[in-house]
Amino acid sequence: MSKWLIIYSSLTGNTKKIAEKICESAGDADIFDIKSAPANFSDYEVVALGYWLKRGAPDPLMTEFLPKIHDTNVILFQTHGTEKFTEHSITAFARAGYLLGENCKILGTFSCQGKINPALIEKRMKSGENDPHLANIDRWKKAADHPNEEDLQDAENFVELIKRKILLLKKYE
Repeated sequence: MSKWLIIYSSLTGNTKKIAEKICESAGDADIFDIKSAPANFSDYEVVALGYWLKRGAPDPLMTEFLPKIHDTNVILFQTHGTEKFTEHSITAFARAGYLLGENCKILGTFSCQGKINPALIEKRMKSGENDPHLANIDRWKKAADHPNEEDLQDAENFVELIKRKILLLKKYE
């Protein structure tokens, strides 16, 4: 079994919740908030990087951190207010992958809807009827229930998929 390192950035607790489930499911794993993440990743076979989205990209802390990751197997996981498979969330994975340091192999990606920061919703509600984001009120309400038990089960299933992928890579490399 391989040792995992999980590093996450979380503003509202959504990404932390998924990170903890990934850590629990991985087995032999260490977990760190991005602010206390180790500088050396050489003891880990997999580095799982989790973040929330800001304007369709990893949050500022993770954006600064991603280039420090190099020469390792990576999984990316993200939480956001949109549905899982929207262009917004898919493009964010591409932006994160682009920011990674040299020689990283992305083993997989996991996306999860999460509740919107209440301060952001309040700001939008006060912005006036011409704010185009107000068209998203129904989506905001739906997102308020996430991450839920189904999302956590999906994260656990994702880890199992990655574990199988690692075994197959070792077998056929």
